Amino acid sequence: MPGAILVSDWIEARFGEALRGAAPGWPLRVLRGDGLDGDPADVEVAFFSGDLYPARTRDLARALHGAPRLRWLHSFAAGIDHPWFQSFLARGVRLSNSSGASAVPIAHTVMLYVLALSRDLPGWLREQAERRWSPRDVEDVTGQRLGVVGLGPIGLEVARLAGAFGMDVVGFRRTPRGDEPCEVRQLAELDAALPGLDWLVLALPLTEDTRRLVDARRLALLPPRARLVNVGRGALVDEAALAEALAAGRLAGAALDVFEVEPLPAASPLWTLPRVLVTPHSAGAGPGNHLRAAELFVENLGRYVRGEPLRNELSGPRDG
Repeated sequence: MPGAILVSDWIEARFGEALRGAAPGWPLRVLRGDGLDGDPADVEVAFFSGDLYPARTRDLARALHGAPRLRWLHSFAAGIDHPWFQSFLARGVRLSNSSGASAVPIAHTVMLYVLALSRDLPGWLREQAERRWSPRDVEDVTGQRLGVVGLGPIGLEVARLAGAFGMDVVGFRRTPRGDEPCEVRQLAELDAALPGLDWLVLALPLTEDTRRLVDARRLALLPPRARLVNVGRGALVDEAALAEALAAGRLAGAALDVFEVEPLPAASPLWTLPRVLVTPHSAGAGPGNHLRAAELFVENLGRYVRGEPLRNELSGPRDG
């Protein structure tokens, strides 16, 4: 007898018919505001949908704690570096994510950062608040060299958009595939490329190999004109070393959406440095993300029932 599928009430209301079509005869267990509708003990498949995060994540965790039959968990998010996800892999639970669902809005935000910093939008906003008229020249990003570290869906979309702006794009990944929309080098070649970059964009997940990938040594390899953009994970960067380089003028600026500690502590110097943009882990915010993630789950549910390979199945962290 097939197990049950655990979903939120939001998903059941919008995708219930599609779920039943993808998995005929599989019962649904629905997580509602007052708890789980049904016994978690028979749950075989679960969907951690975006509507549950962050307010109802604890409710989902409690339900899954009581689900010894769980065999597959699909997450709306792309990152799986949190120990909670790793605990499922350790239990032998298959894990898949919704990588790509938020790639377009995140890439749009990256280009917002690039344009804002190249034209000193932070400076203009300060002068507007002071009612100060201060005309000045701005940069042209056309022809500037932009490096994208991590060529998953986000990095590939950043490369495509940056190329459309006339930027000279180079991507870095462990193993180039040959079908990327830009020049590609192996991640091991990053150090040699850093001195020639105007922009360094981080769009890869956190693993033990990528933790503090950009440290004081690599920051020193970047030219003073360069700017850092991080939409991957906060711990990819040594924040103390970054703040020091920015304060000393050894780096021209940074745009950061992710941080080692979130929310970013009020005492962090990154809040007040003049050439830094700070956003609250919201680069991928967009009304279509939850729907795209749910559509991917429905597709994967059909694959699971038919015994076919899952899209975006992970055996552990990866770098894109």
